[in-house]
Amino acid sequence: MTAPLSLKIALAQLNPVVGDLNGNAERAAAAHARAKELGADVVVFSELFLNGYPPEDLVLKPAFQQATRERLEWLAKACADGPAMLVGAIWAQEGKAYNAVALLDGGSIQATTLKVDLPNYGVFDEKRVFAAGPLPGPLNVRGVRIGVPICEDIWNTEVVETLAETGAEILVSPNGSPFDWPKPDNRMNVAVARVTESGLPLAYLNQVGGQDELVFDGASFVLNADCSLAVQLPAWREAIVLTEWTKSATGWRCERGEVAKLPEGPASAYQACVLGLKDYVDKNGFPGVVLGLSGGIDSALVAAIAVDALGPARVHAIMLPSKFTSDESLQDAAACAKALGIRYDKISIEPTVAGLTWSLKDLFAGTNAGITEENMQSRVRGTILMAVSNKFGGMVVTTGNKSEMSVGYATLYGDMNGGYNPVKDLYKTEVYDLARWRNAHVPEGALGPSGTVIPERILTKAPTAELRANQTDQDSLPPYEALDDILKCLVEKEMPVTEVIARGHAIETVKKVERLLYLAEYKRRQAAPGVKISARNFGRDRRYPITNKFREDVAQATAESAIKASGKGA
Repeated sequence: MTAPLSLKIALAQLNPVVGDLNGNAERAAAAHARAKELGADVVVFSELFLNGYPPEDLVLKPAFQQATRERLEWLAKACADGPAMLVGAIWAQEGKAYNAVALLDGGSIQATTLKVDLPNYGVFDEKRVFAAGPLPGPLNVRGVRIGVPICEDIWNTEVVETLAETGAEILVSPNGSPFDWPKPDNRMNVAVARVTESGLPLAYLNQVGGQDELVFDGASFVLNADCSLAVQLPAWREAIVLTEWTKSATGWRCERGEVAKLPEGPASAYQACVLGLKDYVDKNGFPGVVLGLSGGIDSALVAAIAVDALGPARVHAIMLPSKFTSDESLQDAAACAKALGIRYDKISIEPTVAGLTWSLKDLFAGTNAGITEENMQSRVRGTILMAVSNKFGGMVVTTGNKSEMSVGYATLYGDMNGGYNPVKDLYKTEVYDLARWRNAHVPEGALGPSGTVIPERILTKAPTAELRANQTDQDSLPPYEALDDILKCLVEKEMPVTEVIARGHAIETVKKVERLLYLAEYKRRQAAPGVKISARNFGRDRRYPITNKFREDVAQATAESAIKASGKGA
């Protein structure tokens, strides 16, 4: 058979649902039908598309493995006519489970390729559930030798090098690559390195959608062998795009197609928050969300995110004032709800707090009011929100930011109550950045209104929990600009305390923040899941023990640094 000189590859950047084998198979069949209409020779799906990514310990269930094989065989038969398919799926054989891509063509499973490099860092723990496959050769897809390195297989050199040496002509890499702020640039750098080393063009296909804490941005692309960008799919939405390839004496080349502009900075983080919340609510079957709208910046941003994700009709805001709630906060919360077009109710917590205080008066007799009484107010609010959720079905969305969660400036069973938190991985300064960005922009696909949706006064007034008279956050915490810099050093970079101090922060402040960071671990273990935005979020990325006595000895480290600087050390 004469080798083809042209090939049409459809990239199916879709949003699978973990565990929904029937639904994902039907999504693949619909994409196959669309690819057939476009004239594709082959349609490619993302990593473990049939199972949804990441399936975690579902992989270990024999029933899930068996059901996967049955759905894969069904898909092959249902899509016998038209383009071949490269479908990510669990592949079980000889008592082991593999992260695989199956080639479906002509009504059957023609071949498989197995993932070699199993990531076991950060949010990934694939070595826990998968066996590593052998170094692969290319798959023969309609007469073209296509190398299929799966996700992590392109982050090191060995797999692509082997594929090139064994005759691959084109690289097609299915991915389940979660978003974080540095990730898009990192992916492109890795892809360029593999193309440069192998001399082969690369189609990089990523899934899109939210899965618990992870959110996938799509943003698939094609690089030619000269590292030029031929195609760039959009971020944050599904797309099925046909790429057209031709072969010459120098190899295969993809014709230039759509090159979408990708959002950056606050725009990409905001889209991540919206998609993460939308998919968590929709995939888990909630009719909508309910949240406490306090008149502060965090709840205002969460309300805007919820409206953009779900639409105003599915968002219910409740103001829960106490005797310490200012008129300013009442006005700002009402103005925010009106700007967003959402239902807004006001329920005073004063009668409930008074009743709780009366119930405890004998036990608390002779003690001074303090943190306990402040936390009682927060817990009353949390109970009311949960009652509304139980009665009407909307999920409570919690609104604490990463700065607060880092140092424990949050109340268990109070403002931490909720099923999901879209701003959990945003520092306070980043919350302000996203709020300002949203007031100036309406993201593509958003269901909320244009214009100022977060009143300007919310952006300019001093943040406060309003749990006592004249309270501000800075009564208990350093200014957020300083706090966030210290936290980024300690959390994201694991920087020694002495180096953090050398950035200009006071020793007492850094040691206080370090202490609070460790002490708050027990709270974070009980916090709602939330969208991962940073390179190192709490939970999947950063797993510290709750019981932990380690603290850095700043005095000793400072003395050692001074000795080294003087040249007297060994």
